[in-house]
Amino acid sequence: MAVTLKDPHDGDLAELSEINVTPFIDVMLVLLIIFMVAAPLSTVDVGVDLPTSNAQPQPRPDKPLYLTVKPDLSLALGNEDIAREALQAALDGQTSGDREQRVFLRADGVVPYRDLMAVMNLLRGAGYLKVALVGLEDTGQGGAIAATPQP
Repeated sequence: MAVTLKDPHDGDLAELSEINVTPFIDVMLVLLIIFMVAAPLSTVDVGVDLPTSNAQPQPRPDKPLYLTVKPDLSLALGNEDIAREALQAALDGQTSGDREQRVFLRADGVVPYRDLMAVMNLLRGAGYLKVALVGLEDTGQGGAIAATPQP
């Protein structure tokens, strides 16, 4: 309940029937800031269960080129699914024919080693020899924290 002191000589304090919206505005601004920070962190391109690694993270390029091996062994270049036969053409299109550009290879934890090596052989056959494996950083806290490329 809010009061106003319009007439200090009057013995009664009159009730004010207006709502004080200042606390509501403060709460809304705090929520806005929280959502502005949390929204970009919650976007996931292709969901995979990455294994963890304790190697030192390497500097990340401005626009990394990710090749993902999904649990069903299908491939995705960036966010788009591609066929294995079209891998070289898609890589050449993304890199403008620059075969010295590093390709970040990430695979779900359930992908067998044999199938991961088959994808690496496809990359080598396409002329892309600079391949970096991507895993989750092992912080020693029992859980994986962030995805980092590992050369």
